[in-house]
Amino acid sequence: MNPPTLPTKRRIKRFAPLQLGLMLAVLYGLCGLIFAPIFVVVSTLGLKGTGQPATGLMAAGLGVIVLLPVIYAAVGFVGGLLGALIYNMVARWVGGIEVEVE
Repeated sequence: MNPPTLPTKRRIKRFAPLQLGLMLAVLYGLCGLIFAPIFVVVSTLGLKGTGQPATGLMAAGLGVIVLLPVIYAAVGFVGGLLGALIYNMVARWVGGIEVEVE
């Protein structure tokens, strides 16, 4: 058995912008894969009662399923990149985020 360890405080001084951008791109892209079919189903149900032909709607639905994860991933990458750059600048002034670890 190991002796109990006391919690220590650590400070996050810096994030690697490219790595954070890639990480958020993957996470946001996966969210896009989850949300795209939901958006397509909801929009199909909403337009079904209007009596319009479904052929154009199916093509648009396929486009949403393909494009939404790509758009989400691009937004995640840019957001992660900019977020890390801004955090790194601010962390120099205020010292970063303090976390407690064991």
